[in-house]
Amino acid sequence: MDKPGPVSNTTPLYPLHCELNAKIVEFANYQMPLNYPTGIIKEHHHVRESAGLFDVSHMGQIKVIGDSATTFLESLLPTDLHQLEVGRQRYSFLTLATGGILDDLMISKLEDHYLLVVNASNKIQDLNHIADKLPADCTATLLDNRSLLALQGPLARKVMSRLCPDIATMRFMDSIDTDVEGIRCQAFCSGYTGEDGFELATNSDDALELGQLLLDQPEVEPTGLGARDSLRLEAGLCLPGNDIHPNITPVAAGLSWAIPTSRRKGGSRSGGFLGSEPILLELENCPSVTRVGIQPEGRAPVRAHSEILIPTGESIGTVSSGGYGPTVGRPIAMGYVKSTYSDLGTELQAMVRGKPLDVKVCHLPFVQHNYKRH
Repeated sequence: MDKPGPVSNTTPLYPLHCELNAKIVEFANYQMPLNYPTGIIKEHHHVRESAGLFDVSHMGQIKVIGDSATTFLESLLPTDLHQLEVGRQRYSFLTLATGGILDDLMISKLEDHYLLVVNASNKIQDLNHIADKLPADCTATLLDNRSLLALQGPLARKVMSRLCPDIATMRFMDSIDTDVEGIRCQAFCSGYTGEDGFELATNSDDALELGQLLLDQPEVEPTGLGARDSLRLEAGLCLPGNDIHPNITPVAAGLSWAIPTSRRKGGSRSGGFLGSEPILLELENCPSVTRVGIQPEGRAPVRAHSEILIPTGESIGTVSSGGYGPTVGRPIAMGYVKSTYSDLGTELQAMVRGKPLDVKVCHLPFVQHNYKRH
């Protein structure tokens, strides 16, 4: 008799997804909405034009607290937490001794602790990675009773100005503790779409009420994982497991901007994080491979894992993410190529269903980011 597989989890908003007739799929061991009856393309356009609500409660929220938390976390993350102000957050990544990326994350500095928002499929692995190296005066806790909702799009700020004026005045990467119509939330001005927007962490018991409140606003439509993926691809944002993984360094991934000067060679706190030697060496030199934008010729999409060739037939890379970009109205992709072939406009080929398709290296992102920085 076959052994039963692992039981999938559901988020507190699962009843709402079912009520809205979402197409449910398993993702990171959670039953999640891929799309709603309007479809992925319309959901995508609605986020670009108005405001879409995403259930991202499957993400992991890890609280790290302790006297030496700042120094400890800087030993795991190539970022500068000594200069991070309370009420601000940063994008960073957990690196390995090899220089590869274990996971990427958002880290916020709150009044008495740090909050790391990590990817759903990696949250147990990340917690164990942190806990294995934890000093005696610190604790790391996965907050299982917390949910996370993301409101994204150019009208997200208008929506929040009605529900919580404090949130509507936030700038990109701000974080505040506040109430939304009586629901206690930790609000972050960030997201995964390239649009202005907010991520709202709240007690799981309040998540369904918060989700319904946001969907009751005329500008807001529910949005699933399908549109989340096409939106982040257009914005040139990395998908863990595809675009970033333990065999890729932050430098090769084009994420050097997230490593501040203070942690680089000659900086005030140079190195000292896992993988610092190979990463700092790559910062001084060119990595062997580089993440690039890829523009396919014609209408055929180029999917992840497609081989990238030069016209002579030599393999020089692999597509890491690919699909159709609804905003730009054409196929788009990202991938890794040998750095000698990474210049803009370089003509290459991608193998699609056993046939070479003409592509060229293009600029990232495919759509402009619309974050409110001021």
